[in-house]
Parts: sequence; structure tokens; C-alpha cells
Amino acid sequence: MKMKLSLIGIFFFSVSLLQAQTDDGIMRLTEFAYPVKRQNLTIPDVNGYQVLKCDFHMHTVFTDGHVWPNVRIQEAWREGLDAISYTEHMEYNPHSADVKVDHNRSHDLAVELAKENNIVLVKGTEVTRQTPPGHFNALFIQDANELVSDNNSNLDQEAIDKAYAQKAFIFWNHPGWKATAIPGSYEWIDFVEKMYQEKKLHGIEVVNGLGFHKKALDWALDRNLTIIGNTDIHNLIAHDYNIEKQGVHRTMTLVMAKDRTAAGIREALEAGRTVVWSSNYLFGKEGNVRDLVKASISVSPAYHEKTNAKTKVKTNYYEVKNNSDLYFELELKAGNGSKRLVLYPESTQILTAEAGQSNLTYEIISTFIRSDKHLQFDINLK
Repeated sequence: MKMKLSLIGIFFFSVSLLQAQTDDGIMRLTEFAYPVKRQNLTIPDVNGYQVLKCDFHMHTVFTDGHVWPNVRIQEAWREGLDAISYTEHMEYNPHSADVKVDHNRSHDLAVELAKENNIVLVKGTEVTRQTPPGHFNALFIQDANELVSDNNSNLDQEAIDKAYAQKAFIFWNHPGWKATAIPGSYEWIDFVEKMYQEKKLHGIEVVNGLGFHKKALDWALDRNLTIIGNTDIHNLIAHDYNIEKQGVHRTMTLVMAKDRTAAGIREALEAGRTVVWSSNYLFGKEGNVRDLVKASISVSPAYHEKTNAKTKVKTNYYEVKNNSDLYFELELKAGNGSKRLVLYPESTQILTAEAGQSNLTYEIISTFIRSDKHLQFDINLK
């Protein structure tokens, strides 16, 4: 027993001696540091496709942003994103006195860090023109510097043609950006119609940062253009979004892709398999939104039956589970059951329904499948 205690004493003495030898006189207060961890954004696969979290409209100090390119990678990694794109302004460089103008540089500086953090970095740019027609993002380009031309409204077509020649995926940014400042700017103008007819317009940004551009959603739906949502971030994400609050995420495009690659993302964008996620809301084509909701919500078999003593009406009890980090707010439209359900991220609610019904029809008011229309969704009870 004494021998065992002596050995223990020697062990702790050795540890203390080692600590004393390695003590550099600094007490490290690591408990105050922000933990190094990636948030897992849970969204189930949809019809066999991975749902990738993407932000295709961002800025750095290489145009009018306030952060270095590597910061955007770090933010994306922490927040659980899968893909991002730096879309620096082609014709607007307010930091040019301090930062060398090279429209490829922000992308090139971040390529290796993106690979190390498993972030797909899509090469892009923003064609910055007077409004109207406004700004257009071009993704999957080869060389941003080749797209530069004078900031002259007569060269709008030249700028788009240059991006198209690089086989870019082009979408119209924030169409309602200057709706109040420039009367008539928030309209489907001839220039955009020409782009559409020539198949040089592939999508529309219907949510930009914290703003939902209502008419833009309807234009995209009516013309079968891909629906996009991005931050258009210039400052730190944490400066504009309260990401410390549970359930708060940046505006992003949910891309239903065959795989987690640039090629997979491009194929999905061209096929229009996207839903925009911003705040507690989802925006998109009805089929895409429905498929996403269907993949996220599950209903248990009835686990309890209760009979009203006066009316003899039987009520069944079910568990409705939200298997995602999305938010769904439902209001009953047809059937006899719970009038309202709020399915918080990764949570379960109790649903009651009169026995004998096969389904209840709800309107999910946290979705928009047109500017004035929410998704109608059936919850199957059998």
C-alpha cells in the first residue's frame, strides 16, 4: 500500500516538475476564446440530391467590402456553408488607392484555404452597371479581368456578352434595389428581356441580404429562371446577422445537387433545383419547396385515441417531427385538427385530428411560392 502511494506521489511530483519547467509565465485564458467549431446545418437529402448551403454574392476589400478574402472562408466554415463565391464589382473599386486592382485576386488568395476547409469556392464576378439595368452576377467564369470595360451604359451588352462568352451562369441581382430612388427601375425592362430571349439570363436574385424582392420572384417563376438568394455581404456576417442567436442564419441558396462539387452545383443551378432560405422563410418554385418540406417533416402513426364524453367524437394524437434546421409555420385550411403548428428546427410537436381522416391540409405561411402565395401541404394521417 505504501509502495503504491509512493508511486502516485512520484507521478504527481513529476507532473508538477514538468509544468514548472514548461511554465512561461503566461496564464492562458482559453475559456474566453470563441470555440473552434463548425455548425452543422441539418437539411435532409431531397429526392436523392444533397442540399448544399450556398452564398453566391459576397464582397471583400478587393472592391467595396471590409474584410480580407480568408475571413469569408472562415465565416462560411463556422456557419456550415458548403459553397461561396466572391463577386467583386468589375467597374467599382473604391479601395484602389490601398489595394491593387486585380479582379481575380480575392478568389486566388482564398483557393487553398477553401480546399483545406472543404468549401467549394466558385469563381465569379459582379457586372456593375447603372440602374436600370443594374447589376448581374456571373458564376463559373475563367478570368474576371477579361470582363472589364468602361462603366458606360452603352456597354451593358458588351459586358454581358463577355461573361456569356466565358460560359458563365448569369443572374440578375436585387432588381428592386433602387425602386424608390429611380422610378421605373423595378420593372422587367427591354434589356433584361433581350438577355432572356438570347438565353443569357439564367436566374434572378429574389432575396438580397434582408430584403425579399417580391416582383423578382414572380418574374423568375413565370420565365422558369433559377431562384437565387444571397447576402451581398460587405461587412462581417456577424455584423449584419445576429448569428449568436439560436436559429439565425445568413440568407442563402439551398442547392439540390448530385454531389458537393462546382460541377454538381452548376448542373443544379441550370436545372433550377434551388430554394432560398432567409430568416424563417423559404422562397422557390412550388415543386422544389414541396419536396424540401416533404423531406424535412415526418408524422408518426396515431399513438393515442381520446373520445369526447359528450359528442362521442374520437380524436387521434400524432407526433409531427421537423428533421431539419428549417422553420415551418402551418395554418389549417382543410380538415378537423390542430389549427396551427409551429415546427421549430429539429423539434417535435403534438398534432391532434378527428379520427377517420386520411389527411389534413395546411398552408405553410413561412414559405413563398409566389409573392402572394404560400405552399399548401397535406399531412397524411394514414
